[in-house]
Amino acid sequence: MRAGIPASGSGTEDTQLCGSTANGGCKEPALGNNDSITISSSSKFAGKTVAPFLARHIPEQYAPLGGSDHSTSLHKDSNTKYCYRHRPDLKCRRQANEPSMDQLQRELETLSQDDQQGIAHVWALFSAAPAKHRNLMLQGILSQCCFPQLSFLSVHVRELIRIDFLTALPAELAFKILCYLDTTSLCKAAQVSQRWRTLADDDVIWHRMCEQHIDRKCIKCGWGLPLLERKRLRASKRQIQLRATGRGLNVWSPDITPFPEGGASEPGSVNGDKKQEIQTFTSPITNPLKLGLRSSCLPWDTETDKTLVPEDQESYFKPRVRPWKDVYKDRFKIGSNWKHGRYSTRIFKGHTNGVMCLQYDDRILATGSYDTTIKIWDTDTGTELQTLKGHTSGIRCLQFDNNKLISGSIDKSLKVWNWRTGECLSTYSGHSGGVISLHFDSTILVSGSMDKTIRIWNFEDKSTYALQGHDDWVNAVKVDTASRTVFSASDDCTVRLWDLDTKTTIKIFKGHVGQVQQVLPLPNEFDFEEGDDIEANERDDSLSAHSSPTNQVLDATSPPSSTTTLGTEDFLNFASAGRALPPTFMLTGALDSTIRLWNVHTGKCLRTYFGHVEGVWSLAADTLRIVSGAEDRSVKVWDTRTGKCERTLTGHAGPVTCVGLSDSRMATGSEDCEVRLYSFRPGVRCEEDSVVKGVESVESDG
Repeated sequence: MRAGIPASGSGTEDTQLCGSTANGGCKEPALGNNDSITISSSSKFAGKTVAPFLARHIPEQYAPLGGSDHSTSLHKDSNTKYCYRHRPDLKCRRQANEPSMDQLQRELETLSQDDQQGIAHVWALFSAAPAKHRNLMLQGILSQCCFPQLSFLSVHVRELIRIDFLTALPAELAFKILCYLDTTSLCKAAQVSQRWRTLADDDVIWHRMCEQHIDRKCIKCGWGLPLLERKRLRASKRQIQLRATGRGLNVWSPDITPFPEGGASEPGSVNGDKKQEIQTFTSPITNPLKLGLRSSCLPWDTETDKTLVPEDQESYFKPRVRPWKDVYKDRFKIGSNWKHGRYSTRIFKGHTNGVMCLQYDDRILATGSYDTTIKIWDTDTGTELQTLKGHTSGIRCLQFDNNKLISGSIDKSLKVWNWRTGECLSTYSGHSGGVISLHFDSTILVSGSMDKTIRIWNFEDKSTYALQGHDDWVNAVKVDTASRTVFSASDDCTVRLWDLDTKTTIKIFKGHVGQVQQVLPLPNEFDFEEGDDIEANERDDSLSAHSSPTNQVLDATSPPSSTTTLGTEDFLNFASAGRALPPTFMLTGALDSTIRLWNVHTGKCLRTYFGHVEGVWSLAADTLRIVSGAEDRSVKVWDTRTGKCERTLTGHAGPVTCVGLSDSRMATGSEDCEVRLYSFRPGVRCEEDSVVKGVESVESDG
């Protein structure tokens, strides 16, 4: 029997539990007359064994950066080369566990001085040992451990091997990982620790999230958020890319971190909120903090280096751009209100006859009526700012920008107004019938008339000419200045695409069986997913502009040379001439109660929207949704991706003749003389109807 093991079967608890070890049994101390374990730890013994070992290995353990004599050994066998926990130069080095260290200290103090000295020597030897020596020590210790001791190790090791990988990794890799998370996971990650919150809230992450969701449907989750001003999204993309790759984190340059220039909202959106929360800049930028960069990303500390931040300029260094997370959160709330039908309604009353046209921006609403007047309203207060009088018959169309408002009337004239003062600046006459549609962009004005013609007005050279081809009233016109083309819809049940350079028809779209009231080219960002809708429509030859054997639909009243087919070859010719292609998709609405989505380039009808029980009078759309108003006195909101009707809104007592759409609001006008403005901004509550200065405010939760 080995010394130190009791001859009797009355062993300790560890002996009873563990069974056997590599030596055939669990080691137990001899239980003689002494109550404590005695470890030989004299100063002489320590000087001969421990001190030389520490002197030899401690310099390597701390791996000093200075001195070339240590470089070889450091990279050869230093235990700190790849060790996460023992690198003194790592800023993310693990902190000591305070409760565990307190418990260790209390238990150590219960031992004698000699025992404490012996244990300290063991710790010192292990701490100074290189990686190979440590592994040998651990292997030897583990081979002597019994089951309870191994269980003790397992419990403690389970906690120790949990590594904060985001803190340990470089920032660019942490950003890359976090970019794969959805919004819910990002918000949970921000609650882990301060470091995680800093990374999860960074503009690199949320700029990508905004880019993926705002003004489009995410291909991963199918969720889309309302439009954000694209200019800021594009202008900051280069800066975000540099931060995400680790470049530019400590170096700022105006060449690689451009800032958004001031200006109006993105062209092409008639009813666009200008996003008051987004700051614009009009002076040259001299400090990177104006870009919204965090102070931790700059080569100086703006909190402590007061020499760089004079007291009178302290506000100058504050970020003047909202964090992208706040922008996303605001857009998310608006998108959620659209999805669940939470909105407030403001009703504008003042016209004495049916409202036939409208347009609005962030503060101004303009409405035209059969009562021959145009009214300018303040959308926030509901106050009537101006009433424009001058037309002698009903107003059928209007459009305004920051400087002017142009209106078309059944009195056969177009008028240009200063809508701020109410002054009529000029009058255009040229149509022989009432003007029922108009659209201007840049220097070109296009008008459609009851005389079946389209007239082009050039503001620069004061020239004008007519496009002829329709057989009935021209109800809607849209000009695309980039491609120098014009879309037109007519009561002859067709839609035409015109070339402004050749003054001829490029393509005719046939498919509606009722008078086409609206044509609306969609933004280039619009993305259509091909599916069953196309297959169903391809079986109906009447829904395509390429239904004839020659892949061409000619106008019966025009010579064959006046119409061309915009096929693949024509695309090449179009591009080779230095002209942009027309928009890829367009929407049309007609009195056959349907809305159709077309591919302009191929002429195919991609989808038909059914739901209205009477004719469709008005259309508005962006990349997320379509809004339509009809003779059935209802307004429908459609999902552009699925084609399904998301919501039907009622309230008008007459046909809905005009609609407008922006990211957080929607407006409708009707023959009941009312205009309704729906707001989907956050903070909507259900309240009783109220009337203030002729304007009713109604709020609904859907």
